[in-house]
Amino acid sequence: MANLIKFTKMHGAGNDYIYVNTLEYPINHPEKFAIKWSAPHTGIGSDGLVLIGKSPIADFSMRIFNADGSEAMMCGNASRCIGKYLYDNKLTDKTDITLDTLSGIKYLKLIISDGKVSKVSVNMGSPKLEEVMIDGKPENMISKEFTVNNQTYKATAISMGNPHLVIYIDDIEKIDLPTVGPILENHPLFPGRINVEFAQKLENNKVRMRVWERGSGITMACGTGACATAVAGSIIGETGRDVEIIMDGGSLNIKWDEETDNVFMTGEAVTVFEGELAL
Repeated sequence: MANLIKFTKMHGAGNDYIYVNTLEYPINHPEKFAIKWSAPHTGIGSDGLVLIGKSPIADFSMRIFNADGSEAMMCGNASRCIGKYLYDNKLTDKTDITLDTLSGIKYLKLIISDGKVSKVSVNMGSPKLEEVMIDGKPENMISKEFTVNNQTYKATAISMGNPHLVIYIDDIEKIDLPTVGPILENHPLFPGRINVEFAQKLENNKVRMRVWERGSGITMACGTGACATAVAGSIIGETGRDVEIIMDGGSLNIKWDEETDNVFMTGEAVTVFEGELAL
Protein backbone atom coordinates (compact mmCIF):
# COMPACT_ATOMS: atom_id res chain seq x y z
CA MET A 1 0.00 0.00 0.00
CA ALA A 2 1.34 3.40 -0.98
CA ASN A 3 2.35 5.86 1.73
CA LEU A 4 -0.28 8.56 2.14
CA ILE A 5 0.50 12.15 3.05
CA LYS A 6 -1.90 14.91 3.96
CA PHE A 7 -1.80 18.16 2.02
CA THR A 8 -3.61 21.49 2.08
CA LYS A 9 -4.26 23.64 -0.95
CA MET A 10 -4.16 27.36 -0.13
CA HIS A 11 -4.00 30.62 -2.02
CA GLY A 12 -3.03 34.21 -1.44
CA ALA A 13 -4.63 36.58 -3.95
CA GLY A 14 -5.11 33.60 -6.28
CA ASN A 15 -1.47 32.49 -6.09
CA ASP A 16 -2.15 28.84 -5.16
CA TYR A 17 0.19 26.20 -3.82
CA ILE A 18 0.06 22.71 -2.32
CA TYR A 19 1.28 22.79 1.30
CA VAL A 20 2.79 19.80 3.11
CA ASN A 21 3.94 19.71 6.73
CA THR A 22 7.26 17.85 6.43
CA LEU A 23 7.56 17.68 10.22
CA GLU A 24 4.94 14.94 9.90
CA TYR A 25 5.27 13.91 6.25
CA PRO A 26 8.87 14.13 4.95
CA ILE A 27 9.20 14.15 1.16
CA ASN A 28 12.21 13.08 -0.88
CA HIS A 29 12.75 14.60 -4.34
CA PRO A 30 10.10 17.33 -3.92
CA GLU A 31 10.94 18.75 -7.36
CA LYS A 32 9.48 15.60 -8.94
CA PHE A 33 6.26 15.82 -6.96
CA ALA A 34 5.93 19.57 -7.63
CA ILE A 35 5.71 18.82 -11.35
CA LYS A 36 3.36 15.88 -10.92
CA TRP A 37 0.96 17.41 -8.39
CA SER A 38 0.86 20.89 -9.94
CA ALA A 39 -0.47 19.57 -13.27
CA PRO A 40 -3.99 21.02 -13.79
CA HIS A 41 -5.66 17.96 -15.31
CA THR A 42 -3.74 14.94 -14.03
CA GLY A 43 -2.70 16.37 -10.66
CA ILE A 44 -4.15 18.76 -8.10
CA GLY A 45 -3.42 21.89 -10.10
CA SER A 46 -1.32 24.65 -8.52
CA ASP A 47 1.54 27.08 -9.00
CA GLY A 48 3.82 24.70 -7.13
CA LEU A 49 4.62 22.83 -3.92
CA VAL A 50 5.48 24.41 -0.55
CA LEU A 51 7.18 22.43 2.23
CA ILE A 52 6.85 23.52 5.85
CA GLY A 53 9.68 22.34 8.07
CA LYS A 54 11.81 23.00 11.12
CA SER A 55 14.68 25.49 11.32
CA PRO A 56 17.61 25.96 13.72
CA ILE A 57 17.40 29.75 13.34
CA ALA A 58 13.67 30.49 13.09
CA ASP A 59 10.30 29.18 14.25
CA PHE A 60 9.73 27.29 10.99
CA SER A 61 11.21 26.94 7.51
CA MET A 62 9.77 27.17 4.00
CA ARG A 63 10.90 25.61 0.74
CA ILE A 64 9.10 26.37 -2.53
CA PHE A 65 9.16 24.37 -5.75
CA ASN A 66 7.60 25.87 -8.86
CA ALA A 67 5.30 23.95 -11.19
CA ASP A 68 8.31 23.11 -13.39
CA GLY A 69 10.24 21.64 -10.46
CA SER A 70 12.68 24.53 -10.03
CA GLU A 71 13.21 25.80 -6.49
CA ALA A 72 12.27 29.41 -5.72
CA MET A 73 14.06 31.64 -3.25
CA MET A 74 10.96 33.21 -1.76
CA CYS A 75 7.22 33.70 -2.23
CA GLY A 76 5.32 36.36 -0.31
CA ASN A 77 1.90 34.83 -0.88
CA ALA A 78 3.14 31.41 0.25
CA SER A 79 4.67 32.87 3.41
CA ARG A 80 1.31 34.40 4.37
CA CYS A 81 -0.44 31.08 3.80
CA ILE A 82 2.13 29.31 5.98
CA GLY A 83 1.31 31.71 8.80
CA LYS A 84 -2.36 30.78 8.52
CA TYR A 85 -1.57 27.06 8.22
CA LEU A 86 0.59 27.05 11.35
CA TYR A 87 -1.88 28.94 13.53
CA ASP A 88 -5.11 27.40 12.29
CA ASN A 89 -3.68 23.87 12.65
CA LYS A 90 -2.44 24.68 16.16
CA LEU A 91 1.23 24.14 15.32
CA THR A 92 1.87 27.46 17.08
CA ASP A 93 -0.03 29.90 19.22
CA LYS A 94 2.23 32.78 18.27
CA THR A 95 0.90 35.71 16.25
CA ASP A 96 4.45 36.85 15.45
CA ILE A 97 6.36 34.12 13.60
CA THR A 98 9.84 33.93 12.09
CA LEU A 99 10.17 31.98 8.84
CA ASP A 100 13.46 30.67 7.45
CA THR A 101 13.62 30.98 3.63
CA LEU A 102 16.34 30.77 1.00
CA SER A 103 16.31 34.58 0.89
CA GLY A 104 16.68 34.97 4.65
CA ILE A 105 14.44 35.22 7.71
CA LYS A 106 10.98 36.69 7.12
CA TYR A 107 8.77 38.05 9.89
CA LEU A 108 5.04 37.28 9.88
CA LYS A 109 2.40 39.16 11.88
CA LEU A 110 -0.90 37.29 12.02
CA ILE A 111 -4.24 39.08 12.14
CA ILE A 112 -6.82 36.91 13.92
CA SER A 113 -10.59 36.96 13.40
CA ASP A 114 -12.96 34.53 15.18
CA GLY A 115 -10.06 32.33 16.20
CA LYS A 116 -8.65 31.97 12.68
CA VAL A 117 -6.06 33.90 10.67
CA SER A 118 -7.77 36.30 8.25
CA LYS A 119 -4.78 38.34 7.07
CA VAL A 120 -1.03 38.23 7.44
CA SER A 121 1.50 41.05 7.25
CA VAL A 122 5.01 40.06 6.20
CA ASN A 123 8.19 42.05 6.63
CA MET A 124 9.82 41.23 3.30
CA GLY A 125 13.10 42.96 4.15
CA SER A 126 14.91 45.60 2.14
CA PRO A 127 14.73 45.68 -1.65
CA LYS A 128 17.85 45.75 -3.77
CA LEU A 129 18.50 46.92 -7.29
CA GLU A 130 19.19 43.87 -9.46
CA GLU A 131 22.45 44.18 -11.39
CA VAL A 132 22.65 43.17 -15.04
CA MET A 133 25.67 42.87 -17.31
CA ILE A 134 25.68 45.61 -19.97
CA ASP A 135 28.69 45.82 -22.31
CA GLY A 136 30.56 43.51 -19.96
CA LYS A 137 29.98 45.67 -16.87
CA PRO A 138 27.46 45.22 -14.01
CA GLU A 139 24.87 47.99 -13.93
CA ASN A 140 21.67 48.73 -12.08
CA MET A 141 18.64 48.71 -14.35
CA ILE A 142 16.43 51.70 -13.54
CA SER A 143 13.92 52.66 -16.22
CA LYS A 144 16.32 51.40 -18.89
CA GLU A 145 15.11 50.94 -22.44
CA PHE A 146 15.44 47.66 -24.29
CA THR A 147 13.58 46.21 -27.23
CA VAL A 148 11.81 42.85 -27.52
CA ASN A 149 9.70 41.80 -30.52
CA ASN A 150 10.06 45.29 -32.02
CA GLN A 151 8.57 46.79 -28.84
CA THR A 152 10.65 49.09 -26.62
CA TYR A 153 10.07 48.96 -22.86
CA LYS A 154 11.40 50.93 -19.92
CA ALA A 155 12.22 48.42 -17.20
CA THR A 156 13.48 48.44 -13.63
CA ALA A 157 15.09 45.34 -12.12
CA ILE A 158 14.44 44.80 -8.40
CA SER A 159 15.40 41.94 -6.10
CA MET A 160 13.06 41.00 -3.25
CA GLY A 161 15.10 37.90 -2.47
CA ASN A 162 14.33 36.79 -6.02
CA PRO A 163 14.76 38.84 -9.21
CA HIS A 164 11.96 40.87 -10.84
CA LEU A 165 11.75 42.93 -14.01
CA VAL A 166 9.09 45.62 -13.57
CA ILE A 167 7.73 47.45 -16.61
CA TYR A 168 5.29 50.34 -16.19
CA ILE A 169 3.06 50.89 -19.23
CA ASP A 170 0.04 53.01 -20.16
CA ASP A 171 -2.40 50.19 -20.99
CA ILE A 172 -1.88 46.79 -19.41
CA GLU A 173 -4.69 45.24 -21.48
CA LYS A 174 -2.56 45.56 -24.61
CA ILE A 175 0.15 43.24 -23.30
CA ASP A 176 0.28 39.78 -24.88
CA LEU A 177 1.68 38.20 -21.72
CA PRO A 178 1.79 34.56 -22.96
CA THR A 179 4.05 35.69 -25.82
CA VAL A 180 6.25 38.35 -24.25
CA GLY A 181 6.50 36.81 -20.76
CA PRO A 182 8.72 33.83 -21.64
CA ILE A 183 10.88 35.97 -23.92
CA LEU A 184 11.62 38.41 -21.09
CA GLU A 185 12.05 35.62 -18.52
CA ASN A 186 14.76 34.07 -20.68
CA HIS A 187 16.30 37.29 -22.03
CA PRO A 188 20.13 37.12 -22.35
CA LEU A 189 20.43 39.96 -19.82
CA PHE A 190 19.19 37.56 -17.16
CA PRO A 191 21.16 34.30 -17.35
CA GLY A 192 19.42 32.98 -14.21
CA ARG A 193 16.00 33.91 -15.69
CA ILE A 194 13.74 36.53 -14.12
CA ASN A 195 10.16 37.16 -12.99
CA VAL A 196 8.31 39.71 -15.11
CA GLU A 197 5.68 42.24 -14.00
CA PHE A 198 3.75 44.63 -16.20
CA ALA A 199 2.15 47.47 -14.25
CA GLN A 200 -0.24 50.32 -14.98
CA LYS A 201 -0.70 53.22 -12.59
CA LEU A 202 -4.39 53.80 -11.91
CA GLU A 203 -4.10 56.38 -9.14
CA ASN A 204 -1.20 57.51 -6.97
CA ASN A 205 -1.89 54.72 -4.49
CA LYS A 206 -3.32 52.05 -6.83
CA VAL A 207 -1.51 49.97 -9.46
CA ARG A 208 -2.84 47.25 -11.77
CA MET A 209 -0.26 44.49 -12.24
CA ARG A 210 0.05 41.24 -14.22
CA VAL A 211 2.81 38.72 -13.69
CA TRP A 212 4.78 36.08 -15.56
CA GLU A 213 6.54 34.02 -12.89
CA ARG A 214 9.87 32.37 -13.50
CA GLY A 215 9.25 28.64 -13.62
CA SER A 216 5.45 28.87 -13.43
CA GLY A 217 4.29 31.18 -16.23
CA ILE A 218 1.19 33.34 -15.80
CA THR A 219 -0.07 33.28 -12.22
CA MET A 220 -2.97 35.04 -10.55
CA ALA A 221 -0.66 36.94 -8.21
CA CYS A 222 2.91 37.21 -6.93
CA GLY A 223 3.74 38.62 -3.50
CA THR A 224 7.41 39.43 -4.14
CA GLY A 225 6.35 40.75 -7.55
CA ALA A 226 3.83 43.08 -5.94
CA CYS A 227 6.57 44.33 -3.61
CA ALA A 228 9.00 44.83 -6.50
CA THR A 229 6.31 46.67 -8.48
CA ALA A 230 5.64 49.05 -5.58
CA VAL A 231 9.36 49.69 -5.03
CA ALA A 232 10.04 50.26 -8.73
CA GLY A 233 7.04 52.59 -8.99
CA SER A 234 8.34 54.67 -6.10
CA ILE A 235 11.90 54.77 -7.49
CA ILE A 236 10.84 56.01 -10.94
CA GLY A 237 8.23 58.42 -9.56
CA GLU A 238 5.09 56.59 -10.67
CA THR A 239 3.75 55.98 -7.15
CA GLY A 240 4.26 56.75 -3.51
CA ARG A 241 5.62 54.31 -0.92
CA ASP A 242 2.25 52.99 0.26
CA VAL A 243 0.23 51.41 -2.56
CA GLU A 244 -2.42 48.85 -3.37
CA ILE A 245 -1.31 46.36 -6.03
CA ILE A 246 -4.30 44.92 -7.90
CA MET A 247 -3.60 41.56 -9.58
CA ASP A 248 -5.71 39.01 -11.43
CA GLY A 249 -6.39 37.09 -8.21
CA GLY A 250 -6.82 39.96 -5.77
CA SER A 251 -5.08 42.88 -4.09
CA LEU A 252 -2.14 43.32 -1.74
CA ASN A 253 -1.22 46.37 0.30
CA ILE A 254 2.49 47.17 0.02
CA LYS A 255 4.32 49.72 2.15
CA TRP A 256 7.99 50.58 1.62
CA ASP A 257 8.94 52.08 4.96
CA GLU A 258 11.26 55.03 4.53
CA GLU A 259 12.75 54.83 8.02
CA THR A 260 13.68 51.14 8.06
CA ASP A 261 13.90 50.56 4.26
CA ASN A 262 11.82 47.40 4.82
CA VAL A 263 8.90 46.41 2.60
CA PHE A 264 5.71 45.29 4.35
CA MET A 265 3.15 43.20 2.48
CA THR A 266 -0.37 42.64 3.88
CA GLY A 267 -3.09 40.45 2.42
CA GLU A 268 -5.45 37.54 2.87
CA ALA A 269 -4.52 33.87 3.16
CA VAL A 270 -7.20 31.34 2.20
CA THR A 271 -7.53 27.60 2.73
CA VAL A 272 -9.14 26.00 -0.34
CA PHE A 273 -9.31 22.30 0.56
CA GLU A 274 -7.45 19.43 2.21
CA GLY A 275 -6.75 15.92 1.01
CA GLU A 276 -4.40 12.97 0.85
CA LEU A 277 -1.81 12.01 -1.76
CA ALA A 278 -0.01 8.74 -2.42
CA LEU A 279 3.77 8.88 -2.56
